[in-house]
Amino acid sequence: MPFVSKRNKANLPLKHKQALPVAEAVSAVKQFKAPKFDQTVDVCIHLGVDTKQADQNLRGSVSLPNGIGKSKRVVAFCTSDIVPKAMAAGAIKAGGEELVAEIEKGWMDFDVAVASPDMMRVISKLGRVLGPKGLMPSPKAGTVTPNVAEAVKEYSAGKVEYRTDTAGNVHAVIGKMSFPEASLQQNLEAFISTIEKIRPATAKGVYIKKVTISGSMTPGVQVKYVNATAEA
Repeated sequence: MPFVSKRNKANLPLKHKQALPVAEAVSAVKQFKAPKFDQTVDVCIHLGVDTKQADQNLRGSVSLPNGIGKSKRVVAFCTSDIVPKAMAAGAIKAGGEELVAEIEKGWMDFDVAVASPDMMRVISKLGRVLGPKGLMPSPKAGTVTPNVAEAVKEYSAGKVEYRTDTAGNVHAVIGKMSFPEASLQQNLEAFISTIEKIRPATAKGVYIKKVTISGSMTPGVQVKYVNATAEA
């Protein structure tokens, strides 16, 4: 027989078989027995998209109303005149060729990289290093922008990046378990709304098929999504 921990046994009666409205789903997640550390709360949205089609591979970023309870280490690829502004906005390092050289030598102690459009030629050589780690700046993700300082400020504060996986799922962090329920609810609703707005024109049938939230070490709770519609 598979081993079932005391925590999982304690959570069995708390599991919900039916999808719950947003507020109730958030409350249910916070009721689960869990380790004492402040867990991350995640959302997974299963979409009716064909990820083999380029225009249905969704990718982007969003600043949630209440943040996600975690700051990120951001580096900025920019020209020398922008470096002071990027550093003032919260970048841990900023620069051009010298920053590229440092990363080529193996330094990777950062979570997000942003760049101005004119720097893409300079950092193109880092594609093989940053690409597999999901750190290569991209216009779709909002990490290639003329306003580098603003991007640094947003990502340092915990701006959320998202992209569809091969199964059509979008995963994102919406906060910490210590957040008030109202804050988690607002963040969840904001994220769902963002995904609704970027529905590809070519996506057919039900777009948002399933929404589930969970703590990093809790069972998932399905969220009742009432606006799902089918389009021929």
